[in-house]
Amino acid sequence: MAVFMDLNISYTTDKKRLQNVIATAAHLGYSTVAINYVVDLQQNKQGIGKPKCVSELYDTFPIVQGKSRTIKVLNRLTVVASDPSHFRPTAEYKAYDLVAVYPKTEKLFHAACMTFDVDIICVAVTEKQPFFFKRSPVNGAIERGVFFEISYAPAIRDSTMRRYTIANSISLVEMCKGKNVIVTSGAEKPLELRGPYDIGNLGLLFGLSEGDGKSAISTNCRSVHLHGETRKTALGIVHTMKKDQPLTERQEDVPASKRAKIETA
Repeated sequence: MAVFMDLNISYTTDKKRLQNVIATAAHLGYSTVAINYVVDLQQNKQGIGKPKCVSELYDTFPIVQGKSRTIKVLNRLTVVASDPSHFRPTAEYKAYDLVAVYPKTEKLFHAACMTFDVDIICVAVTEKQPFFFKRSPVNGAIERGVFFEISYAPAIRDSTMRRYTIANSISLVEMCKGKNVIVTSGAEKPLELRGPYDIGNLGLLFGLSEGDGKSAISTNCRSVHLHGETRKTALGIVHTMKKDQPLTERQEDVPASKRAKIETA
């Protein structure tokens, strides 16, 4: 049975509302959610702070619908980058389970795909994509195990945003061919959440196939989570092997006359 995840629940200082959104997600069948802290360093000069401890949200976390376990809550950081200096990983980044970047320019999108140490690259959904997606950086991100995010809640709030969301998503999916895409809510209140199977159908509007739409809220999200854990703990493993020596004739296979010449040489 598929494990569904929503890796973008908007953070709010209203604890009660945040609890209601997470409880609704559990009721809809999501096993894991991520509370998203968005930081725009162009507007906020104070830098990146530490996330709230998720254990402070509940004494007992909600039970996932159809499961016998409680919902898992992660912390996620999204950096809005309009300048290369805005994305400089520090110790604060490691306090978050997931790290995402929202590049505002084509140059930063290319850097995010090819070099930035992130788990998620956000696609514009509240405005027209300011640049065209190119196959080379998109493929580079896929090879590095980085995923692209499409959020659907803005499309629910406003008809103009709906057009932007659909147009930008189709443009992305055409480039990546449905690979390494996750669909999240970006919900600010419970009514903006939709069930996993509804999102699978919604993926068709974004240009995703039925299979890719389901993967976008299940297996792809799990890959993002594992990528985040790897980023926090280690860069990789080096495996060394002793190089085999060139094959030589075995002593017993060498004729006696030739063996004598070798020994006297």
